[in-house]
Amino acid sequence: MAAAAKDIATRRAVAATIKLTVPAGGARPAPPVGPALGQYRLNLMAFCKDFNARTQKYKPETPMAVKITAYKDNSFEFTVKSPSVSWYVKKAAGVEKGSTRPGHLTVTTLSVRHVYEIAKVKQSDPFCGYMPLESICKSIVGTANSMGIKIVQDLE
Repeated sequence: MAAAAKDIATRRAVAATIKLTVPAGGARPAPPVGPALGQYRLNLMAFCKDFNARTQKYKPETPMAVKITAYKDNSFEFTVKSPSVSWYVKKAAGVEKGSTRPGHLTVTTLSVRHVYEIAKVKQSDPFCGYMPLESICKSIVGTANSMGIKIVQDLE
């Protein structure tokens, strides 16, 4: 019980939760990052350096979802998620966008191996770490189907 009281006493007041999509290794104090963090008086350069360091293993211009928790004392914490499944599926399929009529029109096909590779990358995400690989694969197949991309055993 004492630990819970101590935890409550040490909590910092949250000013805001900011969600952004920033290119990997491309955080700069210009829009969209600058105005979003500037209004809460957060240290822009500290965020940019830390974000760019955390995302350096990704290819440049990869869209990364970032969730920033801004505190009243002008400090912040952030978590970086890997790119969306739809972005990975489009990259693997080599298409710009999905079908205009999913279920009726198939844009292209992807192999099961592509789905497995995407699932392995998504499993490293902090939000998917507890999920079995099979469940992540099923989710990716569903996303591909809703985009008009057919999943096949092997590509010809």
